[in-house]
Amino acid sequence: MANLVATRPTAIVTGALRGIGRECAIALSKSGFNVLLNDLAVDDHTVLAQKLIAEVEESGAESIVFGGDVSDLDEHTRLIEAASARWGRIDCLVNNAGVGVAKRGDLLDVTSESFDRCLRVNTKAVFFLSQAVARHMLKQGEIRGQYRSIINITSSNAVAVSISRGEYCVSKCASSMTTRLFGVRLAGEGIGVYEVRPGIIDTDMTRPVKDKYDALIADSVPAQRWGLPADVAATVRSMAEGHLSYTVGQAVTVDGGLTIPRF
Repeated sequence: MANLVATRPTAIVTGALRGIGRECAIALSKSGFNVLLNDLAVDDHTVLAQKLIAEVEESGAESIVFGGDVSDLDEHTRLIEAASARWGRIDCLVNNAGVGVAKRGDLLDVTSESFDRCLRVNTKAVFFLSQAVARHMLKQGEIRGQYRSIINITSSNAVAVSISRGEYCVSKCASSMTTRLFGVRLAGEGIGVYEVRPGIIDTDMTRPVKDKYDALIADSVPAQRWGLPADVAATVRSMAEGHLSYTVGQAVTVDGGLTIPRF
């Protein structure tokens, strides 16, 4: 632990430089959190990081970038140490980093490589980073009455079948159970564990199949629009601020009504 403990609470956001993760980092900074921004150190990482840091700091918050792959479990200790060394505390974890399928197609053609990739990033990393942060939070204790939380970004495909992306569905369904497991384990410790299930959200991951989703939205989304990363971030912010403190392992669906059963 650092010698000095920051007055502001600290959040860790994985997959923070784009899409949902980016909006979550900005929303949490506006809520008063300093933010550790984790993402892969590839391609335009530096440019994206600089832009996001500038936006976070407009809110008066501090931020640092930790480039690393959350599917590498050895990175988890270093990630936690980076946040603790800078601010002396961790009050919120947003497990947002995730991957899609290597290739959409027939369920009967799913490869073990694509399956393992989804499970490694979308499931195993979420479980073990939650475990590591939970241990840290328990050792740290509650600081100045600040609510502590772990928030997992899954997908509407945690419950809705998409046979062209079977391995993705399995990975997100598993992380839904991870939320409930940790929710029950940590409820008595005053740490809230939640799940957010985005529907069709306008991000880099969905843009390659925009036409398909435009048609699906017109036919199946009562809200009749694409979801925005800010829609998801608003839910995350509410959870991190402790507004759902008497719920345990709950999932909030942010999908414009897509997955509501109807006939």
